[in-house]
Amino acid sequence: MTDTLDSLFAEARAAFLKAHIGEAALDARVLISGLLDLPAVAFMTRGGEIVSQKDAERIRDAIARRAAHEPVHRILGQREFYGLVLGMSQDTLEPRPDSEMIVEGLIPFAQKFVAQKGSCYLIDLGTGTGAICLALLSAVPEATGIGSDLSAGAVEMAKANAERNGLSDRFAGVESDWFAGIAGKFDIIVSNPPYIRTSVVASLAPEVRDHDPALALDGGADGLDAYRTIAEHAARHLAEDGIVGVEIGYDQLQVVGQLFEDQGFRVIDRVKDLGGNDRAILFAFGR
Repeated sequence: MTDTLDSLFAEARAAFLKAHIGEAALDARVLISGLLDLPAVAFMTRGGEIVSQKDAERIRDAIARRAAHEPVHRILGQREFYGLVLGMSQDTLEPRPDSEMIVEGLIPFAQKFVAQKGSCYLIDLGTGTGAICLALLSAVPEATGIGSDLSAGAVEMAKANAERNGLSDRFAGVESDWFAGIAGKFDIIVSNPPYIRTSVVASLAPEVRDHDPALALDGGADGLDAYRTIAEHAARHLAEDGIVGVEIGYDQLQVVGQLFEDQGFRVIDRVKDLGGNDRAILFAFGR
């Protein structure tokens, strides 16, 4: 039997529906077009084209992996984030579109620092793929930044993504346990830290639980371990009039806000995600 784009798409969609994957058709389209490097329009208009045996085998292998609940972009090995193409590894959290919202929230502040003093120096704690830091550097050409992570593998991936996107001259990767290996002061300190309670991690969807690193998910018994550390030490590393931005879980607005207020910070803005839920809080130091 000759394989075509349409027949492989139908095969993938059926397999994903059987595996109870919610967006079966979308995942099938993204997976196959990504594997064949086809733009969306080409995928839709060239469905009758024959696919080589080699490519069909690659696609069927990927279909089986997705049906076993490995995320599409993990299989493809990369994901777009804020206009950048980022590679991923087992050491990095998969960047999600909702995290683009903290980038949007921080860009005006980065631009303000540039307008005031000609530069903006930022650090992304727990950088993973480098997504947040690199997106900010891409949006604000005068900015420079550090991506730090406890995982050496994540730091290497962030450096590779900086190189891939032409940002390596303004980006440095540092292996560090939060602020432990960090020196200097920053205009912006940002983090998407682990914030899921330890007791909840095992119940997450397999796409998350089995494929995102536990280091990027498990926030301790109450999900707040990383916030306590950041709140305790951030002021020492904050430049004059600098700001701190942290992503949060949907129900953590009040408790995370209080942790930072107890350390002398004040809330200056909230950021909503694409679903309208609280996604991040921005803080300044002092009253």
